[in-house]
Amino acid sequence: MRYYIRMLLLAEHIIPVTSEPIDDGAVLVRDGRIVEIGGAQRMKSRYPQEEVRDFGQSAIMPGFVDCHTHLEYTVLRGIVHDVPYAEWLAMEHTKADMMSRDDRYDSALVGCMEMLSGGVTTVADFTSTGASCEAVNDMGLRSVVYRSVGAPEKAKVDSVIEAAVNDVRSWREASDADRVTIGIAPKALHACHPTVFSKVNAIAEEMGLPVAMHVAGSYEELRYIRDGATPLSVRGISGGNDSLTDRPMWLPTGVTPVNYALNWDAFNSKDVLAVHCVHVDDMDIFKLKEHDVAIAVCTRCNAQLGMGLAPLHKFLQAGIRVGLGTDSPAATDSADMFTEMRLGMLIHRSVYRDEFLSAATMLELATIGGARALRMDDEIGSLEPGKRADIIAIDLSGSRQTPLVDPVTAVVTGAASADVLFTMVGGVPRYERGGVWYNDIDMSSVGHRAVQIRGKLRD
Repeated sequence: MRYYIRMLLLAEHIIPVTSEPIDDGAVLVRDGRIVEIGGAQRMKSRYPQEEVRDFGQSAIMPGFVDCHTHLEYTVLRGIVHDVPYAEWLAMEHTKADMMSRDDRYDSALVGCMEMLSGGVTTVADFTSTGASCEAVNDMGLRSVVYRSVGAPEKAKVDSVIEAAVNDVRSWREASDADRVTIGIAPKALHACHPTVFSKVNAIAEEMGLPVAMHVAGSYEELRYIRDGATPLSVRGISGGNDSLTDRPMWLPTGVTPVNYALNWDAFNSKDVLAVHCVHVDDMDIFKLKEHDVAIAVCTRCNAQLGMGLAPLHKFLQAGIRVGLGTDSPAATDSADMFTEMRLGMLIHRSVYRDEFLSAATMLELATIGGARALRMDDEIGSLEPGKRADIIAIDLSGSRQTPLVDPVTAVVTGAASADVLFTMVGGVPRYERGGVWYNDIDMSSVGHRAVQIRGKLRD
C-alpha cells in the first residue's frame, strides 16, 4: 500500500471552515497530521524538500463527516422505492433479511467506495453483524461503528445485550484503534423493550462506549409512542400468544418519543447521538440540550420517506451539537453529502423563512459540526495544525461560478461528488478521481458481487 508521509497539497482555494478561505493556499502534511497551512508560494519556498501535489483551481478542505448511515444496505438502493416510511421499513427489513453476512460485507465495501469518492472521510454506521466494521477497516475510512442491539421481549434483553458486548470487544480487537471507534446503539423505540435503553447506557458508561439511537424520526413513531397507534404497534409480533404476553402491551403514553426515551434513561451516558429528532417540541429540545445529546439530521431521507422535517434552526439556536447524515442508501439511493447540504439548506429556507440557513452553516455542519456531534472535533473536522490529515480536494474549475467569488457557496450550491479529485484519511491517500484506489481490494470484483446481490434481492 502506498503512503504519503510528507506532502504539500496546493490549490487555488483552501477552506479551513473555521476561518476565511485562503486563495492560492497549501497544506503541509507529515506523519498523518496537518503541520501548517498558508500561502502556496511561501510554503513551497519554506519546505522545498516536500513532495508537492498541485490541484489547480480546486478547494482543499476537511473531509465530510457523515453522522448517520447504514453501509450494509448500499445494494438495496432503488429496490424499495416510492413508498412512505412504515411500508418502506417493512419491505426494507424483508429484503435485508435475504442478505448473508458476505453480502453485507460486499455491500458495505460499495458504500465505503461511494463515501471516499464523494469526499466523506468519517462515517457513523449502524450494524448488527459487524460486516460494515470489517469493511471500513479494509477501506481506510475513519468511523464510529455502532453495534445495534434490541429485543421487544423482556426475557431476551439480557441475552441480546450480552451478545452485543461480546461483539463490541471482538470488534475493538480487530479494528485499527486510530481510525475506528466501536459504539453501541439500541434499536428503534418500537423495536425495544424499554429496559434496553437503561441497560445499554449502563454498559456504555462501564465500557466507555459512544451511544447512538433513532429517536422521533417519523409520524408513525410519534403516534405509536404517544397514541399507541399505527402499524408499528403490531409489526414484528410472531410466535403466538406467548410472545404477546412477554412484550410490552403498548398503551398510549401521551408523551413524545424524546420524553419516553428520557423516562427509560436513554440519554444517561456521556456520549449520546440522537438520529432524526423530527417530531420534537421545545421541551424535548431543552431536554436534549440539558443532557448534551448530539443530533444527526437526515433531511433528505426524512423528505424521501415522508417522515417530516427536523427543526434544524432550533437545534442550532439551542446550542446543540449537530451534524448531517445521509442515512440508509436503501432510502436515499446515494451517500452524497453535497446533495445533503444543498437539499437541507433549500428545504429549511423554504419552510422556516425567518431562519435563513447559509451555505457556510451547511458546510460547517457537514465537517466540524459532524465532528463535534461525534466528539471528535479535537482531531478532525477542520484544517488546523495538529489535527489529523483528513483532507479532500474538490475540483472547481468547471463551476458555473467561475471566476469564483466565494468558494464556499461554489462547493455547497454547485459542486457534486463527481468533482472530488482526491481523498486522504489520516495522511494516507485513499482515492483519486479516475478510479484510483489505494488499497488491496479488487474493486471490479466488488462491483460484480454487488450486481449479483441486487439480482437476488430483486427476485
